Amino acid sequence: MAPTLIDLTHPVTTGMPVYPGDPEVELRPALTTATAGVNVLGLHLGSQSGTHVDAPYHVDVTWPTLDGLPLELFTGPAVLADLRGLAPRTGVTPQLLAPALEFAAPGTILLLATGWPRHWGTDGYLAHPWLTPEAAEAIVAAGVRTVGVDALSIDPTPDPGPGDVAVAALLADLSDEHDPAAEPATLAAHRILLGSPGGAVIAENLTDLTPLLDAQAAGRPIELSLFPLRLVAADGAPIRAVARLG
Repeated sequence: MAPTLIDLTHPVTTGMPVYPGDPEVELRPALTTATAGVNVLGLHLGSQSGTHVDAPYHVDVTWPTLDGLPLELFTGPAVLADLRGLAPRTGVTPQLLAPALEFAAPGTILLLATGWPRHWGTDGYLAHPWLTPEAAEAIVAAGVRTVGVDALSIDPTPDPGPGDVAVAALLADLSDEHDPAAEPATLAAHRILLGSPGGAVIAENLTDLTPLLDAQAAGRPIELSLFPLRLVAADGAPIRAVARLG
C-alpha cells in the first residue's frame, strides 16, 4: 500500500475559533497586484491560534521557550488513544489511556482522539474531555514527551462568564453529568507534561483523527510531523500537522 499523507490542520481564517481571551484571527490584504504589483497578506493572530503547539514556557517563564526545544520533539511515530464517545467535560483517567500507553515509548507521539472536531466552530467545542493529572503523570511515566489532541486543550476550558447566558445554557445541555465544581481551575495537565524532564510539547486543535485510528487498527505505521513556526522566545506557535500513513 502506497504511503498516504493526512493533513490534520484547521485552516487559518478570519474569525476562526480561538481559546477564550486569546487574540482574534484576522487575515487581510496588505499589498495587492492592483496597487503594488504583488499580493501580500497581512496576518493578525496569537501564538496559540488554530492548530498549534505549546512549549514549556507557555505555563512557566523559567521553562524552555519554543526555540529552545529539540526538533525531535515535533516528529515521530504516533500511537492513538481512542477516547471517542466520552461525555462532554469528562476527565480522562490513566485507565482510559492504558491500551495506548502499552505501545508508547520514548520518542512516541501520543494522540488523544476525542472526536471533538465535530464541534469545531460551535460553543460546544469548549466542553471537550480533558486529561486528569493522574493521566498526565502516566504519560510522563511512559516516557512520552509529545502529546496531541483533537480538541481545544488538554485541560478543561472554563465555562463562559455569567453574562453569556445562551452559551452557558448550551454547554449545560450537552451533559447531564456536567459539574463545574468538580473541574480543576488550573492547567494541571499542561504543567505536568510541559514540566517533564528535558521539556515536552503539546499539540492542540488537531482535526479529525478517524483516518489515523483506522490506520492504527489496520496495522499501518503512522509518522507525525508537528513543526512550528520558528518564533524566538515563544510560548508556542501555529503548525502544519501532517500524518504519513505507511
